[in-house]
Amino acid sequence: MRYVAGRNLFKEYADIRESLIFQYKKGDLSKKEYIRESYDLLLRYEASPFQNVDSFDKAVFNYHYYNTMAKYIKMKADELRQKEKHQDLYRQMIQRKDRYYHQKDRTSWCAVKLLDFSGIEAYHIKVTSRFLKESLLEIIFFDHPEVVFHSRGKWLKEQLEKEGLFLDGTRRSVIEHYVNERY
Repeated sequence: MRYVAGRNLFKEYADIRESLIFQYKKGDLSKKEYIRESYDLLLRYEASPFQNVDSFDKAVFNYHYYNTMAKYIKMKADELRQKEKHQDLYRQMIQRKDRYYHQKDRTSWCAVKLLDFSGIEAYHIKVTSRFLKESLLEIIFFDHPEVVFHSRGKWLKEQLEKEGLFLDGTRRSVIEHYVNERY
């Protein structure tokens, strides 16, 4: 994020993002609109991920950055696929989306380590998507109830299991409506 003297752009960004979440929960924005608005917000603030992630807040920002970029690119790639045009560009976009999701998973692991593996639970969640069934996991942070991470990363699940943070069974997501809404 660019620096502007006298302004806390990080806080401004967080406040606007919170407003977008509120609008989505209220039904004023569809999931697709929420993703598009979140992407536009990143562009407006000239945001980029932190290179040195030395705090939980930075990890959360990076998670949201990578997640937003991946979802937006997936949305655009799906639009291309529906038109049955530009298959090379479609494949490039899918690869880019996958790289963002991988970075998101690395950031999730970083956040877990920054909290010293304490006050964290992870588990599989119930989903309506056949593609995500038995593969989507949720990570919650007891001291940060507003922060919820999701992943399909097998390596991340294995790391969480090694640390005793991954619970057996399947649970409802704490943001079930968002997770199960198609876009």
